[in-house]
Amino acid sequence: MFKFTGKLLSLSAASLMLTTAFASAQSMDELVAAAKAEGQLTTIALPHDWCGYGDVIAGFKAKYPEITINELNPDAGSADEVEAIKANKDNKGPQAPDVIDVGLSFGPSAMSEGLLMPYKVSTWDSIPDSAKDADGHWYGDYYGVMSLIVNKDLVPNTPADWSDLLKPEYSGQVALAGDPRASNQAILGVLAAGLAGGAAAGKEAGEKGLEFFAELNKSGNFVPVIGKAGTLAQGSTPIMVMWDYNALAAKDTLAGNPPVEVIVPKSGVLAGVYVQAISAYAPHPNAAKLWMEYLYSDEGQLGWLKGYCHPIRFNDMVKRGVVPQDLLDKLPPAASYEAAYFPTLDEVNANKEAVTAGWDAVVGANVQ
Repeated sequence: MFKFTGKLLSLSAASLMLTTAFASAQSMDELVAAAKAEGQLTTIALPHDWCGYGDVIAGFKAKYPEITINELNPDAGSADEVEAIKANKDNKGPQAPDVIDVGLSFGPSAMSEGLLMPYKVSTWDSIPDSAKDADGHWYGDYYGVMSLIVNKDLVPNTPADWSDLLKPEYSGQVALAGDPRASNQAILGVLAAGLAGGAAAGKEAGEKGLEFFAELNKSGNFVPVIGKAGTLAQGSTPIMVMWDYNALAAKDTLAGNPPVEVIVPKSGVLAGVYVQAISAYAPHPNAAKLWMEYLYSDEGQLGWLKGYCHPIRFNDMVKRGVVPQDLLDKLPPAASYEAAYFPTLDEVNANKEAVTAGWDAVVGANVQ
């Protein structure tokens, strides 16, 4: 997927100087001091039940209590995050995000617009080259596969595959966990449906996925509501398409009320990588870099794994024996992931263009 490098900072009060791949203890001390002096980090689109972010944020706060975290719009989509950087280029106030966590295609596009600051964390070399920008503008953080989460009180027969969702018994029950015109999760949900229909990843699968959702909408099975754990429990969206880590976290949150089942469809098993980046206009650049150091440390990576996300450094950490067995035991069976397809960036971009441009005309459902 992508490539990154490791410029850590040698900081002074007047300037930041990038050094080579790994930070010395002194340079890390300087980074921590500079971040504490800034005293704040502004995040955006990090709901606490997404990928274990609640505990991840709490862990950062516990380690660096001098830094206040200002959390903007937890329900924002990837496009909203990028727009927030654009809208606040000249604003150093509380509405300007320091960091973003976005779908794969949004990292390179934001970089091409000059919106991202390059930075390489000290664990840079253990991030796969396929999941990072060579110059450190963006880098993969975690991945999962598209799944279905089902309210068993209302759906006695759990759908096993995408095609099952078209059955009359699922009338008024199927929803996406986001607006497919802006949410990366929803956009890739459409791609997964297209792959299940036999289309090649990219534009073809995006168009095929649109056709599937158009049929789902025409049949009355599609619900134009952004699905969340609350809407699942209330019964307004009893079947939702979402990343497995979000679905498993929602299952934990609901704690059996109602009973929930999470399944990986038999076909169209789509894996998706999200990426981290620092705004080129970050009001708190040092706090942003320190946040990245925390996220890509073993501690931060395990925080994501506790939230059912596969952290990008997962293979490296398993090799070193630092992943607790109890965390591995909580993940879905490995067999569910054997057919997972990791789309290329070009395929993700082509799908995104097809879905965002064609949703209104082809499907005609105003998701909100």
